[in-house]
Amino acid sequence: MTTTKAMAWVGGVLYVLVPGLLVGSAPRASGAFHAIGSLLAASLLVGVVRRSPVVALAMTCLGATAAVVLPDSSRTVQEGSFQGEFLSFLATDLVLGLIVATRGRHVSITAATGTFLVQLLVIGGFSNGNTLAVNGAIALLALLASCMAGLLVRERREHATALRSQEVAEAVTAERLRIARELHDMVAHSIGIIAIQAGVGSRVIRTQPEEAAEALRAVETTSRETLSGLRRTLVALRRTDPGAAGSGPTPLGPAPGLDDLDRLAEATADAGVRVDLRRTGLRRPLPTDIDLSAYRIVQEALTNVVRHAGTGQCRVSIDHGEEELSVEVVDDGRGATATGPGHGFGIVGMRERVALLHGRLSVGPRPEGGFRVAARLPLPEPVGVAVAAR
Repeated sequence: MTTTKAMAWVGGVLYVLVPGLLVGSAPRASGAFHAIGSLLAASLLVGVVRRSPVVALAMTCLGATAAVVLPDSSRTVQEGSFQGEFLSFLATDLVLGLIVATRGRHVSITAATGTFLVQLLVIGGFSNGNTLAVNGAIALLALLASCMAGLLVRERREHATALRSQEVAEAVTAERLRIARELHDMVAHSIGIIAIQAGVGSRVIRTQPEEAAEALRAVETTSRETLSGLRRTLVALRRTDPGAAGSGPTPLGPAPGLDDLDRLAEATADAGVRVDLRRTGLRRPLPTDIDLSAYRIVQEALTNVVRHAGTGQCRVSIDHGEEELSVEVVDDGRGATATGPGHGFGIVGMRERVALLHGRLSVGPRPEGGFRVAARLPLPEPVGVAVAAR
C-alpha cells in the first residue's frame, strides 16, 4: 500500500514537470503541440485521482495553465487563429466530472467554480479578439458537459444504492413474515392442544385419575416438542449474526414435512380429534419449501378443527400428483364458525404460503356440513420429469 501511494505521488510530481520540459525542448512549437502533450501527461495523475481528486484537479489546472502561459504568447496574437493551445484544459474537465460524480454538492460546486474562473482568466488573457469568443464557448461547453456527465453518473449510483436498500428492506420484511408464520403455526397448534388436554385433566382428575395422567403426559410431550422447535428457530436466527455467542456447532433438526403427519395426527388424536390420514399417488422427495408449506397447512387446518369444529374426527388427504401436490382437510363439524372473526391469522398464513408457491387455496364451509381446506401446490418441472422417467 505504501509503495502504491508513493508511485501515485511520483506520477503527480512528474506531471507538474512535463509542461516545463515541453516548453523548454520546443519553445517555438505550436500551442496545440504543448496542449496535447500536457493532456497526454495527465495519465500520470491516475493514482492521485483515485486518492485525492481535488488535489488532482489543482494539478491539472496548474499544468494546463503552464502549457498556455509558458510558451511565447505573442504567437497566438499574431496569427489570429485558433491553435488549440487550450486543449490541455480537457484533462481538468475530466477530473472535474469525476469530482461531481463522487463528491458532495459543496465540494462539486466549489471545484466547478474554481475551474471555470481559472479557464476564464487564462482564455481571457491569452486570446485575441478573433478567437476569444470561440475559445470561451468551447471551454464553457466542455466544462458543462463534464459536470452533466458527473451528475448522471452520481444519479445512477444513488438510484442503484436506493434499489439495493429497498431490496434489503423487502428481504428483511419477507423474512420477518416467514418467521411470524412459522412461530404462529408451531405455537398455535401446540398451545391449542395443551389447553384442551389441560382442561380435560382438570375435569377428570378426581373421577378418572388415569385419563388425567394421560392428558398431563400429552401436555408434557407437546410442550417439549414445542420448546424444541422454538429452540431450533432461535438458534437459526442467532446464526444469522456471525458474532453471536450461540453461533457454534449447535445441531439443527430438519424442518417438518409430510413425513411427520403421522406424529401430528397422533398429537391431534390426543386432543380429542381422530385424524383419518389418506395418501394417494407416488410418494417421492419434495422441495423443502413445498414440503414444509404442505405440513403447515395441514397443521393449521387441524388446529382449527380442534378449536372451532366441535367434532371428534376429520379426514386429511394427500395426493402426490405428477404436476402438483394436493392437500385436503375435511371435517363434519361447525364449519361456519371457522370462518368467523375468531379464526386469527391461520387462514391468512395459509393463503400467503400458497400464494408464494403460485398455488391455489380453497377454504370454506361444505354444503353438506362441516369445513374444508384444500390446497394445490404446483411441483417444479424436474420432479415431473423424474416421475415420467420412472
